[in-house]
Amino acid sequence: MQDEQAAWREQQRHAVAVRAAALEADRAAETRRAEALLDDFVHRAGELGLRPHVLVARSLDGRSTYKTHVRGWYLKSDRSVAVGEDGGYYVLTVAPSLRARFAGADLSPSAARLIVGAGGGDGDPIPLATLLERRLTAGERWP
Repeated sequence: MQDEQAAWREQQRHAVAVRAAALEADRAAETRRAEALLDDFVHRAGELGLRPHVLVARSLDGRSTYKTHVRGWYLKSDRSVAVGEDGGYYVLTVAPSLRARFAGADLSPSAARLIVGAGGGDGDPIPLATLLERRLTAGERWP
């Protein structure tokens, strides 16, 4: 009986590991496709003469804003996500910081997803390609 239970547990561990590996591979493939969209956006924005701006991040509580060291283009009118000149995808929320108030907030690019807002509770999910196309179409008249 203990051998059967041990075999069953091992089988379950193996199934979980296989599923986790498949999910990770799917996420990596999605990130690669999203990065290709972002790179294309940066190229097209340059061709259209869209000027990047110094990006501003909000504190997690929404009370403060901080200049960042990243230049790029906002993708949503609420300025919560952006594409940097480097093709990076930036979520523009940071922890409140006195140092950032004076020196600027440090941002690191996030793994881009093909659906912005998927799995989150804030607003409606929207395809990344749609956001990028809207931004290019708006030109310099972006909110």
